[in-house]
Amino acid sequence: MSRGTPRRWWRLVAGLVAALAVGYGLLLLPEADPPPVPPADPAVTSPFAWRQDAFWARLEADSAWARAAGCEAVGGEAERALATLAARVDALEREALPPDAPALGDAERAVFDAAVLAGACPGLLPAVARQVARLRVAVKRQSERWAPGERRAREALYRTIYGSRAALEEAMLQAPPGAAPPALVPGTDEPSASPAATHYGVTLHSGDVLLSRGGAALSSFIARGSDFSGNFSHVALVHVDEATRQVRIVEAHIERGVAVATTDQYLRDRKLRILVLRPRADLPALVKDPMLPHRAATAALAAAGGPRIPYDFAMDAQDPSKLFCSEVAAQAYRQLGVGLWAATSHLSAPGVRRWLGALGVRHFETLEPSDLEYDPQLRVVAEWRDLEVLRRDHLDNAVTDALLAAADAGAPLPYPRWKLPFARLTKAWSAVLVALGKVGPVPEGMSATAALRSEAFAAMHAAVRVRVEARAAAHLGERGYPAPYWTLVRFATEELAGSGLLPMSRLSGGGR
Repeated sequence: MSRGTPRRWWRLVAGLVAALAVGYGLLLLPEADPPPVPPADPAVTSPFAWRQDAFWARLEADSAWARAAGCEAVGGEAERALATLAARVDALEREALPPDAPALGDAERAVFDAAVLAGACPGLLPAVARQVARLRVAVKRQSERWAPGERRAREALYRTIYGSRAALEEAMLQAPPGAAPPALVPGTDEPSASPAATHYGVTLHSGDVLLSRGGAALSSFIARGSDFSGNFSHVALVHVDEATRQVRIVEAHIERGVAVATTDQYLRDRKLRILVLRPRADLPALVKDPMLPHRAATAALAAAGGPRIPYDFAMDAQDPSKLFCSEVAAQAYRQLGVGLWAATSHLSAPGVRRWLGALGVRHFETLEPSDLEYDPQLRVVAEWRDLEVLRRDHLDNAVTDALLAAADAGAPLPYPRWKLPFARLTKAWSAVLVALGKVGPVPEGMSATAALRSEAFAAMHAAVRVRVEARAAAHLGERGYPAPYWTLVRFATEELAGSGLLPMSRLSGGGR
């Protein structure tokens, strides 16, 4: 080897290192900031807030007292509370009421009182669950006469339906093991002319809509970020084949865009809860064409089998070329003259808008999965929630509520800048895979920066959740009962503030 060979070798290595450094530096240049998200018009919408911290504290004290006293001591009072709740629901079933009628507030309070005492008498929980299901039906029937976009109508629906579920689930989580109601709770068996098939104890009709809550941190963000924080993050449409009775689920995934799944595949994609909805048979469009739901599902299935439809990160509910999950159902029914989401959803909290804007969202008047539950055009056919899975759901939501409070207080949604070059290379590789008909690690339509922010949100959520879970375990050991939801939110708020993200004084402990 000549004396010049090592020198040429080192020059080659140095040149390669320099080229890599230059390439890394170029890939490190930040992407252009997305257009600033304008603030919401407070005259149009604003986030709902319970603002009842004293009430939650009273409920926790009552629950602790009832559990300590035992069912023998409070059983009579619990039976009377349950009878009061049943009478309140009876009253709602008898007469048409406006959304601000005192009877609705009476029913709401009766649910919480009955649920608190049923926690000490778990044998009453199935009866409370039945009354909650009746209340949901009664209020939705009342809402058929209300103006769907009116604020007082939306608040009345939310307070009674979301509030009664929250009360029941808190009682379920406080009850001793084995005392919770069955995981599957039947609702209204709404008649349908569409083809049907029974799976996992539920008869599904073609055109039914499935609401679910995914297990990822961003699923919790989607469920909680609306002006009316909810329990669901995903929408899918059921198709049942007329000849074979095969059930297929049409849905939009962030990773794959619009896709079709079997029921087993749908359930394997982790679900924390599921709600089955069905269009009312007495809707004028269905009276005229009873097979309309099946035709809607068939159109969605055909579209999913055609040219690939990407996921709509902008959440533009009017653009059919890209679809997010809610649009799959909305678009299928809209084409046949049925407009689901009687009232559009709003995301008006400043932090929610800023963080979602950083993830690629551009439309903040849209179709939120949770809000579909309140649509008076749909009946609830069945609801599934497993107790252990429900504990995870509550922990996830509590952490997310604290994070969204941090966002509203001005906290940024950061990402590790040093990872940007690698994320860009991964994004390029993903584009190649998508062109080959495969799924890449960075979804089509999501920028490299947005992918890093999404990853950072999930990491931050996981870190806070671990701390909250530890505090919840300590609470159970010290006090002898599980920490209620509002206490979990306080734990999450304190742990987040302790991380230095923003001062504790800027956060609210009451949740959204």
